[in-house]
Amino acid sequence: MNTMSDDPLFNTRVEDAWVDYNGHMNDAEYARVFSLAVEALMECIGLDEAGRAEHGYTIYTLETHLCYRQQAHRGEALAIAVTLLDSDAKRLHVLFTLTNADGDTLATSEQMLMGIDVAGARPAPFPEAVTAKVATLPAAGNEWPSAAGRRIGIRRG
Repeated sequence: MNTMSDDPLFNTRVEDAWVDYNGHMNDAEYARVFSLAVEALMECIGLDEAGRAEHGYTIYTLETHLCYRQQAHRGEALAIAVTLLDSDAKRLHVLFTLTNADGDTLATSEQMLMGIDVAGARPAPFPEAVTAKVATLPAAGNEWPSAAGRRIGIRRG
């Protein structure tokens, strides 16, 4: 299995429509960009449109934890890298990291993704070909990212 990588999974730019009254990318648009990264991940592991049709299989997002680090501005180049934190027969626990052209982390999105058999609309193990591609994803291994596994709370005392 590969170790963590900074190779981008997905590249885009901040569109004009994504910029809000504060002059930077609206918080909802970060979620959009991470959703597009899930689609890029699906393509990477063989679940593009043709793969979904062939296998009768797709991926749903079960949970996401989005952390905002820095502002993104109109027209700014964005890249998203993925790190596989964990997986089993039908789930992927991933961390997406959104960076700018300088490599500054703008946001992270930790997600739990579930493989779904489309015909039964139920969770199901990944098709064998997908499992093989998942094994090639950049993995956290012993280098668990500090942005992963965070919880929301007000620290006291």
